[in-house]
Amino acid sequence: MDAYTGYEFYEDNTTDNGYYYYNIYNNITECSSSYLPGSNIFLPLLYCIIFITGFVGNLFVISVTGINGSRGGRLVDTFVVNLALADLIFVLSLPLWAISALQNGNWNFGPAGDLLCKLSSYIIAVNRFSNIFFLTCMSVDRYLAVVKLMDSRYLRSTRCIRATCGAVWLISLVLGIPSLVYRRVEEIEDGLSVCVEDNNSSFFLGLSLTMVLLTFIFPLLIIVLCYGTIIIHLNKHCVVAGNPRTEARRRHSLKMVLSIIVVFVMSWLPFNIFKFIIIVSKISYVELSCNVAFWVREGLRMSCTLAFLNSCVNPGIYFFLDNHFRRRAVLLFKTCTGKSKLLHSHNSSASFTNAGTSESIGTTVRTQI
Repeated sequence: MDAYTGYEFYEDNTTDNGYYYYNIYNNITECSSSYLPGSNIFLPLLYCIIFITGFVGNLFVISVTGINGSRGGRLVDTFVVNLALADLIFVLSLPLWAISALQNGNWNFGPAGDLLCKLSSYIIAVNRFSNIFFLTCMSVDRYLAVVKLMDSRYLRSTRCIRATCGAVWLISLVLGIPSLVYRRVEEIEDGLSVCVEDNNSSFFLGLSLTMVLLTFIFPLLIIVLCYGTIIIHLNKHCVVAGNPRTEARRRHSLKMVLSIIVVFVMSWLPFNIFKFIIIVSKISYVELSCNVAFWVREGLRMSCTLAFLNSCVNPGIYFFLDNHFRRRAVLLFKTCTGKSKLLHSHNSSASFTNAGTSESIGTTVRTQI
């Protein structure tokens, strides 16, 4: 029971570090703890769909972009592979949340329940952080490729990009630690166990608010700045002195990355808005009415599902918007079907084509798009 407001907070499931829902009870009238009708049916169904499509789709992306190692690939593919890997690991945790949602939030996994609660929440947190950081890196990479091409030889080298990906993973793994520390299974009533966070700590609430700013708002500002500068640059330099085919491929790659970012923002923005409202209301001890509390809680549940959908959308974006990805998908198909002669022919043509997809720096240095 909150000593300042007389409100009692209970938490529910389907959360990353901060994915908490609560019912509010004041000291006079008990608020309804009901859920949206049918949520215990359509939420598990959605989780299963996300799991299947996300697992198959991201595994497909990793397989396609990994053909022949770095041969015929682009520097941006390094970020694409790491992004797909983060989503692939994340979707493996969804069956747990689907089972929990099917039981109206009951986290009933026996002796391993607490460990699974902490581990799955940690995976979701790491996925959330790594996604936004990789997308930010992709935006900076596009900025360097379009605006600062002549000055970005080192920053856009294979070694530097791999080191950047390693740093992103390390930072994301560290930032996800609060999910291991503050997440646990609690028994609420009548044997009902839920995977919740300890939100009574002012330090944790402040940390959660800081995470929203540093892992969503700040990276989003960088992304907007990069693309705003790119658009201004392209408008000023409609006629490029270089290879027109290279410029067309650069613009196409730009469109693909921008589409991924737009989808990510649309997926995660509602969640971050609801999360921000809840954190601020708890920190400032603002009393929420029963009706407002219900819609904030349910809004967070639905926006959580929307955020999860992001992990199975990216493979579709690559396939429909990236001609280079589709060509490599055909190459994978030929490899799997054993069409070695066609494969050799395709590799020969791809080697010729790839020379046109590289961005020339002077006459001796080439950096792949």
